[in-house]
Amino acid sequence: MASPTSTTTTPLVRIHDLAVTFDGVPALRGIDLHIDRGEALGLVGESGSGKSVTWLAALGLLPAKARVTGSATLDGTELVGAPAATLDSVRGGRIAMIFQDPASALNPVLPVGRQIAEALALHTDLSGSSLRAEARRLVELVGIPDAVRRLDAYPHEFSGGQNQRVMIAMALAGRPDLLVADEPTTALDVTIQAQILDLLGTVRREFNMALVLISHDLGVIAETCDRVAVMYAGRIVEEAGAATLFDNARHPYARGLIGSLPPLAGPRRRLTSIPGVVPDPRKLPAGCAFAPRCAVAIAACGTQDPLLEMLDDVRRVACLRASDLGAEEAPILPGVAAPAVTHRETVPA
Repeated sequence: MASPTSTTTTPLVRIHDLAVTFDGVPALRGIDLHIDRGEALGLVGESGSGKSVTWLAALGLLPAKARVTGSATLDGTELVGAPAATLDSVRGGRIAMIFQDPASALNPVLPVGRQIAEALALHTDLSGSSLRAEARRLVELVGIPDAVRRLDAYPHEFSGGQNQRVMIAMALAGRPDLLVADEPTTALDVTIQAQILDLLGTVRREFNMALVLISHDLGVIAETCDRVAVMYAGRIVEEAGAATLFDNARHPYARGLIGSLPPLAGPRRRLTSIPGVVPDPRKLPAGCAFAPRCAVAIAACGTQDPLLEMLDDVRRVACLRASDLGAEEAPILPGVAAPAVTHRETVPA
């Protein structure tokens, strides 16, 4: 099935019907996604929605008890079930990943220069003094001052933002085609967050690199990404261009997330909230997984699990009421009064 903004050219990465179970419990329930060369894709959703698992599954990084089915291709090369040699050449090389907590990802007993040099040795032909010279260049590229001296420092001697910069330097060692950034700014204050996002934008342009940004922060996604996929309970429920999604989201879950953004201008208003919690994957409700929390659900939502389908030329939505939730029921945006929502049928208890 085509995705919004898809082109006639072959995507860099294409994920089709990707599913993951842990001891029979579903974590992903059929992910269809593509990433084009040079674009920035945002993945948003509450914890447990499957954002990180999607990429860990695609790169073969899940534990042995995980059962992965479906397809994830890089330039046509299948990654799901691929030999170890194929995955070793892809991970850290053509696809790099940086994680939420750099302090736990870095080795505390090795200088950062040695750790960057190890990544370079794995993915380039450099050796000897050339490794240190390239490590220094990468440290300077990510904005760490006094690079020569800092190469011999240990992770505990860096701030959280500097450790994240070190992780970005290591990720760039293999000159990847795609960088997956998993909550890269969550543990940082807002000033450092802005610096890290600016850095990601800079290296993306310099390396002509695609970016997948996983984040709970809708503001970060709106400023950074070209396209957004909203995930809930192991599925994508809406996918559209960033401007389209934030102007008029159609899935009630996406609308709820946007409605929780505090207004920075205009009249004061109460923030909206989504009642309840993400369902336990061992006890998913019948029909649409979001129906028990949805303010506009109808009876059919309790029995039919909607497919992710093209709603128009610019978005895919998995919702039985997507075509009803148009401009007359626009999402609550900062500074805009909450619209009245007409409740039709409700899901039976």
